[in-house]
Amino acid sequence: MTKKRIINVFGAIGAAVAVLVAGMWVSSPRVQADDEENEESKIQQGLAIAPVPLNLAGKDRALVGMGSYIVNAHADCDGCHYSPDLGGEFVVPTGMPYFLKPPKISTKINPAGYLGGGRDFGQYPSIMPVGAFPHIFSRNLTPDISGRPEGGHTLEEFFTIFRTGHDFDGVHPTCTGAPDGHCLPAPFDGSLLQIMPWPVYANMTDNDIRAIYEYLKAIPCISHKGTVGLPANIYQTCP
Repeated sequence: MTKKRIINVFGAIGAAVAVLVAGMWVSSPRVQADDEENEESKIQQGLAIAPVPLNLAGKDRALVGMGSYIVNAHADCDGCHYSPDLGGEFVVPTGMPYFLKPPKISTKINPAGYLGGGRDFGQYPSIMPVGAFPHIFSRNLTPDISGRPEGGHTLEEFFTIFRTGHDFDGVHPTCTGAPDGHCLPAPFDGSLLQIMPWPVYANMTDNDIRAIYEYLKAIPCISHKGTVGLPANIYQTCP
């Protein structure tokens, strides 16, 4: 065997050993323990930062905690889905972070309208004449009388919303004629949610989406009873 071939053989052996060692490290009990500890810390943090009392009866505690962590520490769902008619996103003024200076900041989410929807994003598309196209409102994500969140949608439907942006409510169809203040002009597809960042959320894992759904099942229902001026799909019957 030539010197060059010997070097190549030993090089190949060294590479194989490196791959084997790396595989052992990734699958080692210590790495797995670190992963489990990190996930449990997120679950605990999620349960701790939930701004409303949680109903954990019959629900997966770990999924609820992870869902809260995603909703409240990553996705900022309440930033779009808070209810202006019920006091807005933050408790004002003491819980409004933009009013106070460090180290006195004590952000406090307003529980009265938490994820209850009804925020008006204005006319869409905004470049058109006033009154030509509809105002789009954030949806009510809280569980209705069925115990299912977001207008009573099933988990399967919830996956469809996150993966494809499909609007099951169909409140803003594509215009088939002249704009009437309720339809969306082509090339906008009225069967799709126009404000929710579902093209980004579609990249979430199945477990992440399932965790969000489980968390939304655990929060209090908001009905908007007594409020006028909101789209019909924002109102719902609570248990």
